[in-house]
Amino acid sequence: MEISRNNVELWGVAEESPVISHENHGQRFFKFPLRVERLSGLSDVPVIVVPENKLLRFPISTRQSVRVTGQLRSFNNKSGQGSRLVITVLAQELSEGDGRFLNRISLCGALCKQPYLRRTPLGRSICDVILAVNRNYGRADYLPCIAWGQVASEVSCMSVGDMLSFDGRVQSRIYTKLLDTGPEERTAFEVSIMQLTNTNDES
Repeated sequence: MEISRNNVELWGVAEESPVISHENHGQRFFKFPLRVERLSGLSDVPVIVVPENKLLRFPISTRQSVRVTGQLRSFNNKSGQGSRLVITVLAQELSEGDGRFLNRISLCGALCKQPYLRRTPLGRSICDVILAVNRNYGRADYLPCIAWGQVASEVSCMSVGDMLSFDGRVQSRIYTKLLDTGPEERTAFEVSIMQLTNTNDES
């Protein structure tokens, strides 16, 4: 049986109060940005999507310290506006934070695109991959991941269809998209691979 794993744990601060995101099968979902500081002082700001029933049990306001556990999700944006691949964190549990920050994700899935190894101008290795992680009900999330240094070299030797299992963090980065109307600042989300784990340990 094919192995898959998708566990996210984030401790951070709500940058805004939740607003309506979408409705699915009669259930409304809300979204809010969660700021998670790194040790370097920089911050990642993943978008948290939460079902209305969980939000009613644990209301969230701006600047509130929050702990989130859930799964990383992806969907294709067909509106023609914004990023084509939208990455969010589906909150399964919410609780009060204590002001500390944590950004941890554990993934296991299949490579659905050949790893691409490149180097920075300073010579550091970077490897880009797309990981397909199955959900319980037949769908899959396609998640952009990036590895650095020795881990990048190891991942670059893998092939499409190979299972990749690792621990890392959810990260965001700002980039500029050139449109007909001029440059537009956008945010991209990806998973930074920190440490490879052994798929044989999974059950």
